[in-house]
Amino acid sequence: MSSNMDLNRLREDLAHKDPDLFSALRSEEDRQQLGLELIPSENYCFPEVLPLLGSAFTNKYSEGYPGRRYYGGQPNTDIIETLARERACTLFRAEYANVQPLSGSPMNQAVYLGLLEPGDTILAMDLSHGGHLTHGAPVSHMGRLFNFVRYKTIGARGDIDYTALEETALKEHPKLIVCGHSSYPREVDYARFQEIADKVGALTMADVSHVGGLVAGDVLENPLDHGFDVMTTTTHKSLRGPRGGLILCKAKHGKAIDASVFPGLQGGPHMNQVAATALTLKLAATDDFKVYARNVLANAQALSQALCDHQVQLITGGTENHLLVLNTVSSFGIDGRKAQEVLDRIELTTNKQVIPDDPNPPVRPSGLRLGTPAPTARGMGEADMAIVGRLIASALRHPDDDAHLADLATEVQALTARFPVPGL
Repeated sequence: MSSNMDLNRLREDLAHKDPDLFSALRSEEDRQQLGLELIPSENYCFPEVLPLLGSAFTNKYSEGYPGRRYYGGQPNTDIIETLARERACTLFRAEYANVQPLSGSPMNQAVYLGLLEPGDTILAMDLSHGGHLTHGAPVSHMGRLFNFVRYKTIGARGDIDYTALEETALKEHPKLIVCGHSSYPREVDYARFQEIADKVGALTMADVSHVGGLVAGDVLENPLDHGFDVMTTTTHKSLRGPRGGLILCKAKHGKAIDASVFPGLQGGPHMNQVAATALTLKLAATDDFKVYARNVLANAQALSQALCDHQVQLITGGTENHLLVLNTVSSFGIDGRKAQEVLDRIELTTNKQVIPDDPNPPVRPSGLRLGTPAPTARGMGEADMAIVGRLIASALRHPDDDAHLADLATEVQALTARFPVPGL
């Protein structure tokens, strides 16, 4: 009770001292509660995580690693970082873990810079076929430092073209093969990746940032079980933790990874984030979280089926993980940006998305990306996803009908009212 009273006093104080900022905070809380987050890379963190992000650990500078800090006063920071590292290794069956990356981009950059030399060749997924900016997009700094070559997807199911991938590996002899995605609705054949890497003597890295929680929940494959050298994941998406990054690797790479994160790339870690990560990893090891992970997949299947029932064309025809991608041009005659804006009007938050070999530019792509981690965190189930699928199809078939969209927004708010956002 006293902690709630203290929080209320802090909010009242903020409202008095900075009404503009407080107004934005209240508006964002209302937006999250009244609407529904369907962007697959976004989620509602565990309620227990929020207090740690505003805890006394925010005040402490902790350059270095447990037992090897540059500043004094570190007994408690060493405890929480050691807990986080041990819990990460246990949860993901890893030999070594670094929990200091500030987010997903520096996390991946630290791996490249720690294990490779500038100019080395990296084989990674093409951005338009589901890859990520940190997998060597030309506009990224890593794309300028390393020689990235690409593999793509193939066929109506949209699976990775493993035959072409192997041919490219044999031709290019990459030092590192990266698998992972930001917009790929299929499971990954990690054993095949490792087999190809072994043929050419390449290191293997899996970026499971999107599906890290589903790997932790044992509903999707763990790349480390297939011999991968490195696995990276953000801690917020399907893991429901703070915004941050996590590097898991074979023990022989630990020293190089640590040196690459600090002092190579970052200064002091955010110890409030590390504390929140430690708690997240403990919660992700529970049976309740395994149920959550299973429900994320079930809800994605239900949403996929509902959209197909309404004659919506999905890239790959369905999903095997937490996300799906709509072809809005072929389904509704509008581009992805227009679709995103229409759904914003009925309080369904999505993001425009390029599709494989998209003829349209990234600012007006042909696709729309959806995911189920956040609705599942609110307690929604398969029947609710059927409703969401209907609402999406109905809105995008009448993108300029103001009265119809207003009616759909009312339906969305009636749905979300039954499922409060955790922690708000």
